[in-house]
Amino acid sequence: MTILVTAATGHLGRLVIDRLIARGADASDIVAGVRTPAKAADLAEKGVQVRNLDYDKPASIPAALEGIDRVLLISSPEIGSRVPQHTAVVDAAAAAGVQLLAYTSCGEALTTDFMLAPEHKATEEAIHASGVPFTVLRNVWYIENYLPNAAQVKETGVLLGAAGAGRVAAATRKDYADAAAVVYQDLPAERYRAGLEVAGLDEGTIGFLAGLADGIATGGLDIESPALAELIGHEPTTFAEGIRAALAGAE
Repeated sequence: MTILVTAATGHLGRLVIDRLIARGADASDIVAGVRTPAKAADLAEKGVQVRNLDYDKPASIPAALEGIDRVLLISSPEIGSRVPQHTAVVDAAAAAGVQLLAYTSCGEALTTDFMLAPEHKATEEAIHASGVPFTVLRNVWYIENYLPNAAQVKETGVLLGAAGAGRVAAATRKDYADAAAVVYQDLPAERYRAGLEVAGLDEGTIGFLAGLADGIATGGLDIESPALAELIGHEPTTFAEGIRAALAGAE
């Protein structure tokens, strides 16, 4: 499984790659998509593949996605330009047939009126429309965003702000990076069984579910056939469309 991490020389991108490797991913299966490859020399030294991927140069993106199974789209820091930048990656991912696209959005992007949400909402809508299987990561706020405030207090003894009693669900970049790494993690069989045990399932059910997982892993359900399409007279509903429709029906 090859994983592309965009904006890989940024604070979050580097941490995600570190966490993927720490969780057992082979460095050679990780691709760092970067605007300036020379800045990723340290990643290349770890065995990570480095490819040019510039949000502002859509022509650079398809080549970066060649042979990629899964993509982590880390949101651009360029507020006001995010939608076309992100959409270029989403479109390329759809064209490449990636198996999963994860995106670092913000908390409740589809419903909140927070000033940073609209570009995230537009990106999520583009992902939904693309037909690519996806996971949305709700990175609400980084604790590191308050470092300038801490420096201010240290220097002056005064904390300036205007947020009143507003509360923030913040976490460290490292924790958010760990969450992103988990999205791509395929559990070893023994850890999967252990998780089912913790969930309180009986041994018979655990054995059944573990057997299903093993059968799928070895290709038991990987069957290519035009029979269904020929029988019903049209292409079957895609996985993404089917899940979306089922969720809408359950609301």
